[in-house]
Amino acid sequence: MKIPLWRQLLRFWEGDSSLAVILGLLLILIFVWPALVTPTQPVEYLRDIAFSALLLAGAMTAMKFSWLRLAVGVILGIALVVRWAAVAWPSEALLVGREVSTLLLLALFCLIVGARVYRAGPVTSHRIMGAVAVYLLLGLGWEQGYELLHMLRPEAFAGVAVNAGPEDWIYFSFVTLTTVGYGDITPVSPLARSLAIFEALTGQIYLVVMLARLVALQIATPASD
Repeated sequence: MKIPLWRQLLRFWEGDSSLAVILGLLLILIFVWPALVTPTQPVEYLRDIAFSALLLAGAMTAMKFSWLRLAVGVILGIALVVRWAAVAWPSEALLVGREVSTLLLLALFCLIVGARVYRAGPVTSHRIMGAVAVYLLLGLGWEQGYELLHMLRPEAFAGVAVNAGPEDWIYFSFVTLTTVGYGDITPVSPLARSLAIFEALTGQIYLVVMLARLVALQIATPASD
């Protein structure tokens, strides 16, 4: 008997193969899109399209967790409506709402993808991709936080333009997460400094915990693809 297409798609998103899709979308948002940024508006549309695809993909990975479906579905709906409303009718309220709703979703996705990656079982290439995806989700989530803070308190950072775009905050977030810290953008307010310290610690602690957990899983169950 032929399996319906919708059931095949559901099985795909419930499986570890979907983690590769999450990682691919994150790579586009973090590395490809910022390299294409120009003053033209269509590039901004590309980011919104890619971000919407990431939010939808992240929500699909939550289908395996019945207790999360409703919460993720509601926040996803709000996030997509607010994001595209901000594209059509830009306003400070909509932009702030976009950052807040996206930040909540990214935090949920970190937990969901992390729960799938670090559960008991063999360490596969897809689960390793998922572990990397969680790390990138952390950086992207902090980017949303910095962008939100800059919207509300432009004086919280030095060395950045008042009209700084998401590409600037992606850059600042990941140089902070990896503790590179070139010093061209500097947090100056107490809240901005606290966020930067917390992100730097999170980045280092996550790498240690990720390595320890994957090694423990590998020892407990030999890898098989």
